[in-house]
This record gives sequence, structure tokens and C-alpha cells, in this order.
Amino acid sequence: MSVSVKSEPGTFSSPERLHKIDQLREKNVGTHMPLPQLVVVGDQSSGKSSLLETLTGIPFPNAQGLCTRYATQITHRRDVIHDILVSIIPVSPVTDDRKQRLLAYNRSVKSTALLQKEYESIIRQVDILMDIKSKDNPQGRESFSRHILKIESQGPDEDYLTVIDVPGIFRNIEEGVTKDADRKLVMDMVESYVKQERTIILAVLPCNADVMTQEVLSLAEKYDEAGKRTLGVLTKPDLLPERNTKLVVCDLINGKKRPLNLGYYLIVNRGADEVPGNGSNTHEREAVFKTDPWSSLPPDRVGVAALRKRLQDLLHHITDKEFPKLRADARRILAAARESVDSLGSPRQSQRDLRLCLGGMAHDFQSNVRKALEANYSYHSELKEDRSNLVTEIIDITRQFNEDFMAMSSTWSFDSESREQAANYDSESSDSEDSDLESLDEQNNTVISAANIYPELESIIDLSWKPARPKRGLMSFISSYNLAVRRAGGGSPDLLSFFRHQSTKWERMAKFYVSRVILVIHRHINLGLGICEDPKVREGLKSTLEHDLIDRYRAAIKQVVFLVSLERDTKPYTVNGSFDVDVQKALTSRIVKPLQAEAARRGDRLRASDIGPVVERKTDGQHESETIHERLKTYYDIARRRFVNNIFHQAVQHCLLSGPKSPLRLFSWKWVDDLDDKSLESIAVEPHAITGRRKQLKRKIDDLEAALEILR
Repeated sequence: MSVSVKSEPGTFSSPERLHKIDQLREKNVGTHMPLPQLVVVGDQSSGKSSLLETLTGIPFPNAQGLCTRYATQITHRRDVIHDILVSIIPVSPVTDDRKQRLLAYNRSVKSTALLQKEYESIIRQVDILMDIKSKDNPQGRESFSRHILKIESQGPDEDYLTVIDVPGIFRNIEEGVTKDADRKLVMDMVESYVKQERTIILAVLPCNADVMTQEVLSLAEKYDEAGKRTLGVLTKPDLLPERNTKLVVCDLINGKKRPLNLGYYLIVNRGADEVPGNGSNTHEREAVFKTDPWSSLPPDRVGVAALRKRLQDLLHHITDKEFPKLRADARRILAAARESVDSLGSPRQSQRDLRLCLGGMAHDFQSNVRKALEANYSYHSELKEDRSNLVTEIIDITRQFNEDFMAMSSTWSFDSESREQAANYDSESSDSEDSDLESLDEQNNTVISAANIYPELESIIDLSWKPARPKRGLMSFISSYNLAVRRAGGGSPDLLSFFRHQSTKWERMAKFYVSRVILVIHRHINLGLGICEDPKVREGLKSTLEHDLIDRYRAAIKQVVFLVSLERDTKPYTVNGSFDVDVQKALTSRIVKPLQAEAARRGDRLRASDIGPVVERKTDGQHESETIHERLKTYYDIARRRFVNNIFHQAVQHCLLSGPKSPLRLFSWKWVDDLDDKSLESIAVEPHAITGRRKQLKRKIDDLEAALEILR
């Protein structure tokens, strides 16, 4: 027998809106944002099933304990054809396959009498689909499910009402049936509904228990402190034998005890022996309200008709109030979900996906490299805020290398430099020079400490150079070496021998300089790979790039060794046309300058006749040593400048910065294209957690896009 759910004319002005809310729930939107809804909450055996049957006209065979393992949504909707539709609303998280199996379940029953007859078979089918363990489905793995059983009654006499029943709260575990984890699951499920700000809580409270200690009221108060959305439904008043107990219930309804803004309602449900769905017994059961003390209660607070009208009004009110906000919420949550998906990057499952993903990163990386080489750091916030960025830092390192090389690359000071040093040592400036050396040594120690961050460079870079001023006594060395070679019968030593002795620091100083540049470039590459937000991909890239990067760094160091060998292992030669002229000028200066100084001391002019005796007083050995000194000094100055330029242009500029084999050019589209499939997958394949997260967000986006379409 069908029981219509009727309301006063004009009660509902927006049935379309109410229908849209149900559509949103079917699209799983309720898992993403709160929806206006009426949720029935109570302890087991509180009378929830009987209340729902009385309220909705849908028969619940409560003696079998059915419909207690998952939430049940009962919906009434006006339609030209009378029908009762049974289906399942899947609730995330759920696999796509299982979701489709759940959605595929649909039953159509033409009357409540037929529904009552087929109800147990329907529940058995639903239990199997939801994997609920029961006597009819012993292989089931779950005691409770978060999926929702939907029963929709439609017909020409129906008025819109949707009520959601959740499993009853229980405290005691039934051995072989429920576990403590089930108790917690049910409580979590109930709380997930109750805490939603758009949920009207129907707290079912049996009169024959101490209402003041009912856990459902405490739960409602936890999430609805002001009591603005909690409505108390008092059941089983016919089981109260004592007047005093009845008066306590009356005080609750009259707001004298534990008041709720939405108040309390008193309902008499059918007894266990009554036939489910027999609505004709409702008036007989409610005759009890004409007896004392129930007869003194306000008529609009007792009976199923009063409760039903109140629920319809509440559902209508909260739907109209929240409907405009639902659109705004859906747009906001959708935008956040899309942003979250974007933050995961492009999908990375197929080989094409992987190459496109890495190729895009390589393109961005090379774009950033070009800007870095132009000293434009606006593209990268971390580099922009870092004062020591690529080009400017390399320029500073190169300037310092040039200054250090000019000042400290020779083993001995040349005569003019020695005289300057001797003067400085006798002045206060010597303290300043010592301080400069200490400061430089500190800087180098800082560089060494920074290198410890990149242990992969340990076998390549060379930071062993320590700042030290050239020694004095070059002329003595030249004379002694000359004499030793002559005594050994080797004749006069050539310029190369002296040049090699004078340039022993070159290789270590040049390697130190290029090693510092490598450190800066390696650091920049590591920062540049920060364009990849996925730490797994970032580390995979670094690991795979490392071998080729090291080869390219090593090539720069090899170029240093080659340039050093080119200078120190080949016969000194220069096409500089002023070499011989400069040597002769230096030798002449050695004779003329002392005489000019002597003449100035006498207050006389230098005479040509003064030169001869000075030249004649010098031995052949002195002449030879001075000639070697000036030739060495002149050639050393030319070679030193040439070497510094070559180290910068060939080892740094070409090998490390802008040449085709620059480490900065390594991570490119070509490098990605050349990766074999196995390497590609090891670097960029998407972790299962990210894939799962992406699917979850995609479902969320689909749900919310569908929600906005419904809410238009």
C-alpha cells in the first residue's frame, strides 16, 4: 500500500531546487562540499527504522535488522507515473570498475506492497554489490559500507522530501558480526554527515531511555553547539508506564529542559507485530496523544503529520538559503581542484607522455639558461634573490683569478717587483698584504666548504691551491742555475728551463679557477632543475645527467692541462714584435737608471762617458744573468696575459658556458629524445600515489563540473 507524503499547498515553492540537490548527491558532490539535507541519527534500537517508515511510507522490516549497514536515502518526488526506484550511489574513494558495477544496479517496484515483498531480496543483492558480510553473503569482507542505498518514490501525489538514514551508533561489539573498527567506522560515518554545516540533524531519542544521557545529543552538540540545526525526535512514548517520566518528556517538548532551537517532536511508531507499510494504523497509534499528559502538548509538536510538515519546511528553507552559495562553493572548489591537478604536471604514463613531460622541462631549462647567460634572473625567484648568480659570479671569479695570477703566479718575484716588495716589507703596508693573503685564504676555504655539498665533483675539481706571494731572489737562482748547468757541461740553459721554474703554480691556480666556475655552474644547474616540482623526477634527472655533466666538467679541466702544457712544454715563442725591443730597453734601463740616480744625487747630468766603466765592471756572468732575467720577465708577462685569456675563452667560455658541449646545454630536447625507454621510465614515470591523486582530482573535477551544470 502506497503512503503519500503530502504537504500544505504552497509549502514548496522550489521543488526543482530540491530535485537538483538530490542530483548533486547522486553525482557524489556531497563528498566535496556540504549539501542541504535531513539526516536521521540515533543509537541502534532507538526506533529509527520505524520512524523512517512512518515518515516516508517506505516499509522497513526492522525485525531483520536490514538497512543498518550503510546509509539509506529515501526521496519522494512528484511525477506523472507512480514508481519506486532502487539504486546505489557510489561514494569515493572507489575504483572505476566497482563504481560502474554499483551504478549499474537499478530496480523498479510499482508499489510499497511489492517493495515490502521484495525488500529482503533487494537487500541481499545490495549487500553483495557493497561486499557486505551477512548470512546470505558470508564471503563479504565489510561489515559496513560508505556507499548509499537510494530509494526514490515518485508519483502524482508525492511532495518533495528527502531523508538520509545512517547506521545506528552502537557501543557493544557482537562477536563474529562486528568489530571495534566497525564501531569506529560507524561513528566516523555519522560524524561525516552531522558535522556538515548544511545538515539538519534529526536526533532520534527513545523515551524509554534517559534522554539526557543519549550519545546522539552529545554528538549533535559537538558539531552544532548552538543547537540551530538539531531537531529532536522522541519515539516510543507508548512504552512509558509512569506519569513522572512522561512529564519529563513533556518538559523537553515544551523547551524546559535541554532546549533545541528546532525543538522536539513526539512520534508513535508501529509495533514489532504490526505489518510494515500499513498506514491505516497511524491514526490508531496516535490516539495516545489525546490522553494525559500528551494532550497538553502543542498539536504542531506531536504526530507524524506535524513532523513531516516541519521537515519539508526545514528542507525548503535551508535549500533556498544555501542554493546561491552552492554555486560559489562549487566554483571555488573546482578552481582549487584544477590548480591541484596543474601542480601535478602533465600525466606521465605512456612513453609519449614521459618524453613530452621531460621535453617541456628541458625547453624551460634551456630558456632559463639563455636568460642566465644574459644575466637576466627575473625568471627564477630563487636565483633572483641570490646575489651570487651565474654570469655575475663567474665575472667576479674571473676578475679575481686575473688579479691573483698577475700578483702570485710566478715562483720568484722579478727584480723590479722584489725591490718593491722589499720597500713594502719595510713599511706598514706589509701588514696589509699579509691581511690580504689571510682574507684570500679564508675565501678559498669557503669555496672548499661549498664543494662538500657536491661530492660527485670530488674527483674532478682541484681546490688544492693556497695563496702565496712569489719568493725573492730570482737573480741568485738564475746565477746559481746557470753555474750548475755549466759545471755539468750542459752549456747555457735555455729560456724554457727558467720559464718552467717560474710557472710551476700555473696549473694549480688555473685548475682552482676553473673548479670554482664548475661549482657555480653545477649549483646553477641544480637550482635550474627546480623547475621540476616532483622530487622523484628531479632526483632522477640529476642522477642520469650526472655522468655526462662530469664528462663535460672533466673536459674543461683537460683543456686547462692542455693549455698549461702548451705554455710550459713548448719552446717559448711569441709573434709579439716588441719582444726584442722591450728586452733591450730593460737591459739598457739596468745601466742607465742607477747612473741617472747617481747623477741626480751629485746635482749633475748623466754623461755618455759614465756608461762605459759601468758596463765594463760587469762580468760575463752578470751580463748573461741580467739578459736571461729580462728575456724571462718580458716573455713571462706576454705568456701570463695570453694564458689567462686562453683559460677564460677556451676552458670557461667555450667548454663550460657557451660551447656545444657546455654542461649548461646538456639537458635539452635532444638529450630527452636520445634517452632509451628504460632510462626514460626510471626518471619520469609517475608514482602510483600521484597517479591515484590525479584520478581522484579528475573525478572531483568531473563531479564539480556536473554540479555547476546542474546548478545553472
